[in-house]
Amino acid sequence: MQDGLSVYGTQLSSRLLVGTAQYPSPAILSGAIKASGAEVVTVSLRREAGGSRAGESFWTLIRELGVKVLPNTAGCRTVKEAVTTAQMAREVFATSWIKLEVIGEDDTLQPDVFGLVEAAGILARDGFQVFPYMTEDLVVAEKLLGAGCEVLMPWGAPIGSGRGLNNRFGLEALRKHFPEVPLVVDAGIGTPSHAAAAMELGYDGVLINTAIAKSGDPVTIARAFALAVDAGRLAYGADPIMPRDMAEPSTPQLGRAFVDLSHA
Repeated sequence: MQDGLSVYGTQLSSRLLVGTAQYPSPAILSGAIKASGAEVVTVSLRREAGGSRAGESFWTLIRELGVKVLPNTAGCRTVKEAVTTAQMAREVFATSWIKLEVIGEDDTLQPDVFGLVEAAGILARDGFQVFPYMTEDLVVAEKLLGAGCEVLMPWGAPIGSGRGLNNRFGLEALRKHFPEVPLVVDAGIGTPSHAAAAMELGYDGVLINTAIAKSGDPVTIARAFALAVDAGRLAYGADPIMPRDMAEPSTPQLGRAFVDLSHA
C-alpha cells in the first residue's frame, strides 16, 4: 500500500494494529507481529506486571520489535478506574496515547458509552491522545469528538467473538457522517475476510488480537490479515461496482450472431 494511516500527527504505513495478549509463547507473539507488518501494538498495563520478571521479559520483546505501543485500559469498568489506569500507563510506557475502554456489560463487554465520554474528556484535558473503544452509535461518536478525541474505534462485534461486522449499516453510517475522522474497527474481527470488508467500507484500519493469537497458526494468519487489510483498502480506492437485483450481461450483445429457429 502506498497510503498510510495518520493518527494524532503520527504517520503509519500499516493500517493493521495488533494486540499482544493470549499468544501461546513470546516467540509466536514476536513472529506474528513481524508477519503482520503492524507498527502499533496494544498493551495492557496489567501485562507489564509492575517490574516482575515476566513483565520485564515481555517489555524487552516489545522494545526489540521497534513498534509503537498503544497502552489500553482493558478490564476497567468505571471512569475513575480507567483514568487512573491511563495515568499509570503513561508513566510506565512513556506515551500520551491511550486506548480507552470502559466496559459496561459483562456478557458482551459492550462499552459504557456514558462513562467512556466522561473519561475521554478528563484524559484529553490532561494531555492524553485518546483512542476510544466504542459502539457504532453516531451520537456517542459526536460526543467523543467534542470531548477531544481525534480517532474513533467502533466495535465490529463483541470482543473475542470473531463474528465480524455485526452492524454493517451502522458502520457505514458512521463512515459517511465523519469522512475526515480516522476510524479503526476494534473488536469482533474473526477472519481476514472480515478485515477486508471493514476496509472496503472505507475504514482507516482494524485492530485485531484474539483472531490472531488464538488461531491454529498465529504467524501465518497475521500475514493473511495484513494482505486482507491491503486488499480491502485497494478495493475501496478502486470504486467497486454497486450490487444489483437483476442480472446484467458481462458480454455485450451488440453484433451477436442470432439464429432464427422459428422455422426449424
